[in-house]
Amino acid sequence: MISIVAHSLGGLVARYAIGRLYECGNRTKCSVGNNREQVECLEGLIAGLKPMNFITFASPHLGSSGNKQLPFLCGLPFLERRASETAHLIVGRTGKHLFLTDSDDGRRPLLLQMVQDHDDIKFRSGLRSFKRRVAYANANFDHMVGWRTSSIRRQHELPKHRLLVRDEKYPHIVHVDRGIMDRNETEVSANLCGPEEEMIRGLTQLQWERVDVSFQKSSQRLVAHNTIQVKSYWLNSDGADVINHMMDNFLI
Repeated sequence: MISIVAHSLGGLVARYAIGRLYECGNRTKCSVGNNREQVECLEGLIAGLKPMNFITFASPHLGSSGNKQLPFLCGLPFLERRASETAHLIVGRTGKHLFLTDSDDGRRPLLLQMVQDHDDIKFRSGLRSFKRRVAYANANFDHMVGWRTSSIRRQHELPKHRLLVRDEKYPHIVHVDRGIMDRNETEVSANLCGPEEEMIRGLTQLQWERVDVSFQKSSQRLVAHNTIQVKSYWLNSDGADVINHMMDNFLI
């Protein structure tokens, strides 16, 4: 068996890698689309192993090009425009990928390709092969990755603050969505278009669990991007309950 746990850009790297490593297996029944229709599909393998958990922490699944997707720019349109124009000067090709400005050999931006099977790379099939797909997202104080992009949601789908209820066992987890989709919400967005909407529609053809995290009352909230995965225990120890939540729900 194989499970993948990734943080930040690692989530995008992992999605690309499983597309490359995916292998077709036996035929089985699987659910697709918003109505969870049962269809026959191939039970795939990743590098010859049975996929179980695909888990990301604060990963920019929708890139960084939308409003407030890169929070430290404060949602100011002129700064967000400049960032999309200059990101490649700071972080090279990664910047182009995140802002959807890459067009190698005239092809579509990589993140748009990665929401479906593309040529010989099975991006969607690779994701579908996992028993669980989970996106942990910071609801606030993450200055690097916005809430929408890390939780794969539209703006109006984000939980309202009054709905954020704390769990005594996991004090920094404020909302858990087990992946049951609201068809009314899908209909509301049916007429929307654009790259972000295309990525959301592509990724949500698969069921995702979404776990929203908030370090609002923590002294480590200003480093929430790293605290969510306890990058360094002495600096990010408040995120330990988030890691415990991941382990307690891990499929083996």
